[in-house]
Amino acid sequence: MRLLLVEDDIMIARALAAALGGEGFSVDLVTSGDLAIEALRSGGHGIALLDLGLPGLDGFDVLALARREGLETPVIVVTARDALEDCIRGLDLGADDYILKPFEMSELSARIRAILRRRAGKAVSRLEAGDVTLDLATHTVFYRGAEAVLSHREFALVQALVERPGMILSRDRLEETLYGWGEEVESNAVDVLIHYVRRKFDKDIIRNVRGAGWMIPR
Repeated sequence: MRLLLVEDDIMIARALAAALGGEGFSVDLVTSGDLAIEALRSGGHGIALLDLGLPGLDGFDVLALARREGLETPVIVVTARDALEDCIRGLDLGADDYILKPFEMSELSARIRAILRRRAGKAVSRLEAGDVTLDLATHTVFYRGAEAVLSHREFALVQALVERPGMILSRDRLEETLYGWGEEVESNAVDVLIHYVRRKFDKDIIRNVRGAGWMIPR
């Protein structure tokens, strides 16, 4: 999954981007509120992590403008501001969560999973579509009595399809979901991931629709 990280402290941004990469996320970094709005308008991010103290538009301005424009990307405010009024203001402006620096990556990952569950209408850490079940916490996939722990990228691919059961996702759409701005994507990258997933289960786990893309049935 692609995340948008909005952080103007380059040292913090690089450390957080590296940690998120280790958790299997593709991270797109911007360092100002104005660039954050442009990135949110472009879409394609599963979640945005938003600092409040930014040059130009601050985090509150970004939240207010994004929600006023109908931009629905979930936002977790990531900040050192611990005043209760700041937390309340951020949530009232449309943030989905608020986490204080410093924090443990395990906590941030859990909060991201919680938002993904809410977006999918689930109360537990599992997503289902047809015969496929995903455990978001362990990256385990269950399919027709078989189970396997997938790599971060393989799991992100299956998750993208499970979140949209019955919908055909094109190669471009999957690449946009799986890879960040600065990543070089081989022309057959999606095909290779699908091959690895099918090899662990069965070719029918992901259906190919010739000339259109791939899907997982409802």
